[in-house]
Amino acid sequence: MKTQLIDNFNRKITSLRISVTDRCNFRCFYCMSEGEVEYYDRLEILTFEEIKKLSEIFVGLGVDKIRLTGGEPLIRRDIPRLIRQLAHLFIPRGDLKDLSLTTNGFMLKDLAEELYSAGLKRINVSLDSLNPDKFARLTRRDALHRVLEGLDVAEKCGFSPIKINVVAIRGFTEDEILDFARMARTKPFVVRFIEFMPLDMDNRWGEIKFIPGEEIIDKIDAVYPLEPLDTSQNFYAAKRYRFKDDSGEIGIVSSVSEPFCGSCNRIRLTADGKLRTCLFSLNETDLKSPMRNGVSDEELKRIIIKAVNNKEAGHKIHTTGFVKPKRSMSMIGG
Repeated sequence: MKTQLIDNFNRKITSLRISVTDRCNFRCFYCMSEGEVEYYDRLEILTFEEIKKLSEIFVGLGVDKIRLTGGEPLIRRDIPRLIRQLAHLFIPRGDLKDLSLTTNGFMLKDLAEELYSAGLKRINVSLDSLNPDKFARLTRRDALHRVLEGLDVAEKCGFSPIKINVVAIRGFTEDEILDFARMARTKPFVVRFIEFMPLDMDNRWGEIKFIPGEEIIDKIDAVYPLEPLDTSQNFYAAKRYRFKDDSGEIGIVSSVSEPFCGSCNRIRLTADGKLRTCLFSLNETDLKSPMRNGVSDEELKRIIIKAVNNKEAGHKIHTTGFVKPKRSMSMIGG
C-alpha cells in the first residue's frame, strides 16, 4: 500500500505540478518583466532523469496527477522524450489518473502530434485575448495567429479536453469575456477564467485590475444561461458550469475572491528542484541538492513528507499577514 501525503490540516496531496524550465518565449506582464530576465544556469535545472526519479517517488507517495509547466515547457529541448518516459512509466500501471501540460500554445503547431504520440492526451493553453493588438500588448509578442493555429492542430490530433486558461483583467480584457464564452460554445474547448493574482514581476496587480469570478459568471449567464456542475465528489480548483442549452462548459478559478485552500491537494516542484507546498509559499524545500549528493530514495521521501506536513493553511491574500513571494509566476511554475 502506498504512503499517502497528508498535511497538518488532513488534506491529502495527490496533485504535483512540475516546472521543466523557467524560460519563456512570451513576456506576459502578469508573469515576467519586460526587460532582461535572469534565468537559472542550465546546470541548475533538473534533468529529465531527475524529474523522472522524483516523479516516481511522488507517485509512490500517492500523487496521481502530474502537470508539466514552465516558463514555457515546450521550449525545453526534447520535451516529448520526458512525456514518453512519464507516460510509459506510470499510465500502464494505473499509477496516474492524469498527465497534462500547460503551454502558451506558440509551439503547438509544430509539436502537438509528437506530444500526443508520446502519451500526452490533455493540454491547457494560456490565452488571455482573442484580439491581436491586445494579445501583443499583453504577451509583448505578435503571435496570436500562431497560438490559434496550434489549437487547431491540437484539436485535430485528438487532445481532449483542451482547456483554455484566461486571466481576466479589468480595463483590459473584460470586454472579451463573452467572446471567450462563445469560443466555449462553438469549439470543443473548456474555457476557464482565472482571477488575476499578485504574482506579477512588474507589480501591476491591484484591486483596480481585479475581476472576481462571480462577476464573470454573472456577465456570461445574462447572455448565455449557465448551470453549475456537481463537483462535490472530486477536488477541482475551478467551479464548473455548463450552458443550459448543452453547448459547452466554462470554469472559474476564484483563487483570490473564493480561495479553495481548505481543500487544496497541490504541491509544486520548481525547475531548479525546490518543493513548494503553496503557490504563495515563502519557504521552499530543496530536493535537488540531496538527490545530487546521493541520498537514498527513502531519505528523499522523508524530506518530502516533512515538507508536505508543514503545508500552509492558505495564501493569506486580502489579509494583513499577506507577503508576496520573491519568485514570480514564471520562476514558480504555473
